[in-house]
Amino acid sequence: MMAGSTRETGRRGEEAACEFLRREGHTIVERNWRSSHLETDIITSDKDGIHFVEVKTRNAPVAAEPESNITRTKRLRMVRAAQSYLHGSGRPWMRDKEVFFDVVTVVLDGDSATVEYYPQAFIPTYV
Repeated sequence: MMAGSTRETGRRGEEAACEFLRREGHTIVERNWRSSHLETDIITSDKDGIHFVEVKTRNAPVAAEPESNITRTKRLRMVRAAQSYLHGSGRPWMRDKEVFFDVVTVVLDGDSATVEYYPQAFIPTYV
């Protein structure tokens, strides 16, 4: 698969994820937030708090479930990105909110998209 088509797959998946999350009552705060080597696909807010959302998109047929790519290393990077984002300037209103780490998987099949949402996909543990 060419880099351009991979980028397009990711873009379509993130768009489907955003549409789904909006229907679930989320407000999209940021998309593709980056700082240095840290990144978050989507950051949303809802009545429960702030959600840092990882989106995994695949084209059908799928050999492995997209959520299987959320490794321990990826989870650690998501937590570091969230910490960096929340402590950034101009966001003090977020600091007292509950923080959630969610996963959205999208499987594209032609023009259709199957979206699965995993709220609170993991809870960070600190050692």
